[in-house]
Amino acid sequence: MIPVAGVDIGGTKTAAGLVAPDGTLLARRMLPTPAQDGPDAVIATAVRAVRELDAPVAAVGVGSAGVVDPGTGRIVAATDALPGWAGTELRRELEQALGVPVAIDNDVHAHALGEAWLGAATGHRHVLLVAIGTGIGGSLLIDGQVHHGARAVAGHVGHVPVPSAAGAACTCGGTGHVEAVGSGPALLAAYRGRGTGSAASLAEVSALASAGDAEARAVLARGARALGEALGGIVNTTDPELVLIGGGVSGCGPEWWGPLREAFEAELLTPLKDVELRPGLLGGDAAVLGAARLALEALL
Repeated sequence: MIPVAGVDIGGTKTAAGLVAPDGTLLARRMLPTPAQDGPDAVIATAVRAVRELDAPVAAVGVGSAGVVDPGTGRIVAATDALPGWAGTELRRELEQALGVPVAIDNDVHAHALGEAWLGAATGHRHVLLVAIGTGIGGSLLIDGQVHHGARAVAGHVGHVPVPSAAGAACTCGGTGHVEAVGSGPALLAAYRGRGTGSAASLAEVSALASAGDAEARAVLARGARALGEALGGIVNTTDPELVLIGGGVSGCGPEWWGPLREAFEAELLTPLKDVELRPGLLGGDAAVLGAARLALEALL
């Protein structure tokens, strides 16, 4: 069978993979996303990434940033990470450019599908995946299928209110949401705001925490506890078998993971105490592989 392509469109990069029906990743391509140049440039980059895989494909699956209507492949809403992206008829544009069937979903949903197909969630039917990076996104799989909700907005984990974020401005325009204290930019800003040192990146903050920097440890712990509280509450209402954590912040080490797990477990109802919280396995390939799975399903 001819392979398919999986594409992950984010605010900073566009990744594409050539994927065999059994999930083998045959080739990869990554290009910068020209976000500030508008939707046409972003679409052209996705098309280029697929073509540069240099192989025929039977279909293309895409995980895109933003709120996606999976039925139409239209971008319902998006943040300023991709200016003008809301309203883009992404599936229609890509099908016209590539001449093959195209399936579209949100990038975190694609991430979850990838982990369920070939990663840490294999064999599990009810899974909550949370990706913590520039923002905090989520995806809930129920009976192995993405739960989109009535308006395709389900999964916005970052906008759950938590006490420690009270009054803190969130990227959505609201205040008090966990993303305001638990995302990568929020953690870096919190460390810099303490005035006891400088750091060029969250990776540097993590390294300082590992080396014993008390301020770095405190910042990571505060953000992790806030996230753990939010995730515990979500698990109490959704009852998944497993919670998977991905995204760049998940690489912050035990100084972050320890407080996260402690706060998470403290919130769980007694029948849910065995719900495991662990990292994903597929890293940056997860969304590409999940998008490829969408493409394979589109051929059925």
